[in-house]
Amino acid sequence: MPVVFHDGRAFALADRGVDLQDLLSRPDELRQAADLAVSKGLAMNVAPEQILAPVLKPRKILGIGLNYADHAAETGREPPKNQTWFVKQVTALNAPYGQIMMPAVSECLDYETELVVVIGRKGRHVPAERAHEIIAGYTCGNDVSVRDWQRATPTMNMGKGFDSHAPIGPWIVTPDEIGDVNELGLRTYVNGELRQNGNTSELIHKIPELIAHLTAAFTLEPGDLLFTGTPAGVGVAHAPPKYLKPGDRVRIEIDRIGHIEHDIIQERAETRIG
Repeated sequence: MPVVFHDGRAFALADRGVDLQDLLSRPDELRQAADLAVSKGLAMNVAPEQILAPVLKPRKILGIGLNYADHAAETGREPPKNQTWFVKQVTALNAPYGQIMMPAVSECLDYETELVVVIGRKGRHVPAERAHEIIAGYTCGNDVSVRDWQRATPTMNMGKGFDSHAPIGPWIVTPDEIGDVNELGLRTYVNGELRQNGNTSELIHKIPELIAHLTAAFTLEPGDLLFTGTPAGVGVAHAPPKYLKPGDRVRIEIDRIGHIEHDIIQERAETRIG
């Protein structure tokens, strides 16, 4: 059921049959429904494991590569002049506190803390100065990457799209609550060790530019998710690399949004059909 969080408490939307993803395109109605839930509803107890991804059926999950200069530097590359995008499969979507599978076919599992833009309205040929009109809000994301599979093809799609490798959440924070989206701290902890500590002020291509570039080619739709890049500190950049392994716990934090957290478990290569 759709839930609104206010002052650390959870409230169910009055109409439990409402489609939250559909409401993203009608922000005034969404705000009214949220206000009504808080003013009239009873607070609920919600355990972390009950919270699902705030968008359950995105049509597209897109990510941009090397969008922080320090991350480009740690990989030995120059900051790209052009935006480089890849696709994360919709089956990669995962809950904010869900388990991440260590692939049966790789030992090169890595983390990437990212601010995720949630699209709220359809948009095509949207200029940067109007990009805000199609943004529903922002959430935390982990662009989980399988580095050897990522490097095996120039599109990066195979290494970015494994099942369970796009956890997001724990909720969508609207732009008016975020304030300046270009001053948000991002942090990654692995087993309590701080690995990434960046800020969205360091984005090479700002969010309006991302939206202008993408909508020059195709329509963005309500519920689409845009992973906006990761700062320095990824596992592959260490010498030797600090890849994730089963039993590890990863915590992703972004200022004014919250955190998501996941345990790494070993995938079993079992054939599943149907």
